[in-house]
Amino acid sequence: MLAVDGLKAGYGATTCLHGVSLQVQAGEIIALLGANGAGKTTTLMAISGLVRPQAGSMAFNGASLIGLAPEHIVEQGISQVPEGRRILPRLTVLENLELGAYRRNDRAAIRQDQERVFALFPVLAERRRQLAGTLSGGEQQMLAMARGLMARPTLLLLDEPSLGLAPKLVLAIFEIITRINQDGTTILLVEQNAYQALRVAHRGYVLEAGRIVLADTAAALARNSKVKSAYLGG
Repeated sequence: MLAVDGLKAGYGATTCLHGVSLQVQAGEIIALLGANGAGKTTTLMAISGLVRPQAGSMAFNGASLIGLAPEHIVEQGISQVPEGRRILPRLTVLENLELGAYRRNDRAAIRQDQERVFALFPVLAERRRQLAGTLSGGEQQMLAMARGLMARPTLLLLDEPSLGLAPKLVLAIFEIITRINQDGTTILLVEQNAYQALRVAHRGYVLEAGRIVLADTAAALARNSKVKSAYLGG
């Protein structure tokens, strides 16, 4: 579904990614692991068109993403849930969801997708008229994920979905990630909580200083001594 090859990207004169290559097959959950500053978010931003690649290629279902504007990448079927949630606090839950579907005009299908995300996140259904800024941190993360799904993506990019959440909410978020995948959405997951990420993922990549240094099945990475030492606390 997604093929990234030799990707170099950064900000201004600073290069953060030094030839990143990865693949995502339809139906997978892929975990992208690494320390702060390794280039994980930059990788997602490049795929989304928010950071312009300096070199390399990116193809989605065989079509190049290079040079496409972010809104056109959304139309291709890629949606990103950013780190820090980035919900619009002065709009209601429902208005945030409607903005997630801003590139769509299939009103009946949009209503169906609203009901789908309300089924995934029942607390949002209860708070649909509530201002998003008054939600708890966990509820705001659920809203960010639901808003991303309103674009009806075939590939969902999740950037640190468990960041700052209590352990009980972390478990709930990862259960929902699994459900979203089981419903047919492919997921590329950036996550500091390597244990939970590898528990739900099929495969994973480890980024260090803008380079892929490990790539394997999630089970194999969880057993890898380097990964255990650096990311799993053992």
